Amino acid sequence: MHREGYGALFAFGLATLCFTVGVFLSGGIVVQMIAALCWFMTLFTIYFFRDPERHTTAAENKIISPADGKVIEIFDTEENDFFKAKVKKIGIFMSPADVHVNRAPISGQVTYFRYQKGRFLRANLADAARENEQTIIGLEEGPRKLLFKQIAGFVARRVCCDLREGFKVTRGERIGMIKFGSRVDLYLPANVQVNVQLNQRVRAGESVIGEFVKDV
Repeated sequence: MHREGYGALFAFGLATLCFTVGVFLSGGIVVQMIAALCWFMTLFTIYFFRDPERHTTAAENKIISPADGKVIEIFDTEENDFFKAKVKKIGIFMSPADVHVNRAPISGQVTYFRYQKGRFLRANLADAARENEQTIIGLEEGPRKLLFKQIAGFVARRVCCDLREGFKVTRGERIGMIKFGSRVDLYLPANVQVNVQLNQRVRAGESVIGEFVKDV
């Protein structure tokens, strides 16, 4: 379980304990309903904040998925903050049922980091990538570089990121999470070979998103 869920688990667990005891003491229908709701929220918290182990075995030139979810966008675009050039963009939508722990797509150093306040549009909308609350992270290792964004959604109201400029990460390392449904966007150099298709399901830390064809 990810540490971001500990507070919610403690609160719901304590409420569950209190109202379950209340059921045995009073047996009232209202107390029973509240106890059932508390049990549901406790179990949902454990489920949502689950943090399974993942193992990356792909070659070093492979780019792995930073998030669990479905690929909803693949297209060429201009990226003016980090690359300042034409890039390939891949958008991954995470539903509330997906694992929400995010992982580093490549090894390298954080050479760009920015937090952007914004709106909370539905994460599967194209405008969400520009207007929603998000963290924007640029990674570099030698000639290899990429940018990715953790983007909040309509339900997700908090982006949690452990990285800051100057930090070094290893591919597949946990770097944070987004709470309750959201998206992660990747911006890749134009020469990268994309290895996923629209509507494909991917897993953070395991699925290969693309590969650096050559170091330029």
